[in-house]
Amino acid sequence: MNDLSLRKTILEELEFQPDIDAANIGVAVDNGVVTLSGHVNNYAQKVSAERAVKAVKGVRALAEEIQVRLDKGAGTADDTIANRALNIIDWSSDLPVGAVKVIVENGWVSLEGQVDWQYQKEIVERAVRKLSGVVGVDNRLTLRPRVDVGDIQKRIEEALKRNAEVDAKGIHIKVEGNVVKLEGKVHLWRERQIVERAAWSVPGVNKVEDHLLIA
Repeated sequence: MNDLSLRKTILEELEFQPDIDAANIGVAVDNGVVTLSGHVNNYAQKVSAERAVKAVKGVRALAEEIQVRLDKGAGTADDTIANRALNIIDWSSDLPVGAVKVIVENGWVSLEGQVDWQYQKEIVERAVRKLSGVVGVDNRLTLRPRVDVGDIQKRIEEALKRNAEVDAKGIHIKVEGNVVKLEGKVHLWRERQIVERAAWSVPGVNKVEDHLLIA
């Protein structure tokens, strides 16, 4: 697919998504590398736009430069955002009260603390990014180290073999302590995300370095 056709497809996909107002989003494509510019009126739309573009076939890389411009009167004081964030985290996750520290500065939310699983990091971030007044989220949550990490590589490889969407033969996994390095080639961005998720799903993984190429 050439760049002009890819740009057209991306614009159509952004228009198709019901949770995205694409009127002020700009799209540029250069050799499969997509740059998103312009602005949206909340952080959730920014995340949705990035996710939608990554799912389009032919996208090799993404530079996301969309700004969040809150509607007039939609701004919320930082202390109010912080209190709402803590309440929604307590309500939507199975984490102990106080496990996550929330810092808000000019609408930017920083999350700090330790959790046991990658999915908990994702749940907490999803919970706060839709709050009114949030312009960005910096997820600094880390995973608690686990002692039994000897079978990390085996469990990741077995998970990939079970997945019908991924050609596990083209993927090489290296484990150094609790750090997983992914190398090789995949055909779609979605496959790359599936491989990453498989790596994060194994207990003991504290960091995933994704060097997979889309070809």
